[in-house]
Amino acid sequence: MNYEVKQIDKFRFIEEGEGEPLVLLHGLFGALSNFMDLIEHFKKSYTVVVPILPLFDLDLFHTSVGGLQKHVHKFIELRGYNNIHLLGNSLGGHVALVHVLKHPERIKSLTLTGSSGLFENGMGDSYPKRGDYEYIKRKTELTFYDPATATRQLVDEVYEICNNRLKVIKIIALAKSAIRNNLGEELNQINQPTLLIWGNNDTITPPFVAKEFNNLIPNSELFFIDKCGHAPMMEVPGEFNKILEQFLTKLKHPAATIA
Repeated sequence: MNYEVKQIDKFRFIEEGEGEPLVLLHGLFGALSNFMDLIEHFKKSYTVVVPILPLFDLDLFHTSVGGLQKHVHKFIELRGYNNIHLLGNSLGGHVALVHVLKHPERIKSLTLTGSSGLFENGMGDSYPKRGDYEYIKRKTELTFYDPATATRQLVDEVYEICNNRLKVIKIIALAKSAIRNNLGEELNQINQPTLLIWGNNDTITPPFVAKEFNNLIPNSELFFIDKCGHAPMMEVPGEFNKILEQFLTKLKHPAATIA
């Protein structure tokens, strides 16, 4: 499935389907490949939008969670989206959280999966060694419950990033920014209905992180998926899409309230 990447000003994005906007924010490694099944499923009922986050295009000072959030905010303003269902995976979840806290007015719902913002295990003590393909392959496989989900294409993408010195510097800057930018004390300000979909075998943002998000975000519900790691929408797309669809459908047809 090849989707057309549109460009307006400095913004690159994919936009498929029609209906209320479902805006998807990707993490540090991987963009479109992460969301293929999700785009295909939801473009029948929603305008599915994937902004390509400028992970490597911002100057070093703005290479941060806050810098990415500003980019997303300007993009949403430019496109004039309203009643947005905002979904983020990993670092993309963190950017989504900061955005909802700063600019709640256009956001109708929030979905987080494997999100940073409270706690995450980075690449471990040793950052990927440049040129060591097998090491990077093993590290990429740890993202998933089933190592086979780390396709050759995905490992090649991570390998390319880890062998570009400037990209590595920016990845480290973003990872450090995510650790510094802990949202624990602010999450109770989120009023939007929030869905948390988590892999029970996520080693990067383990299940206790999901439970803490659930405790801290007032109007939130949590679903765990067994035999699933850090990127449920990639590893178990059928189950992920079903949970998300039920959540979004409920928002379209709220239960009748008893007077």
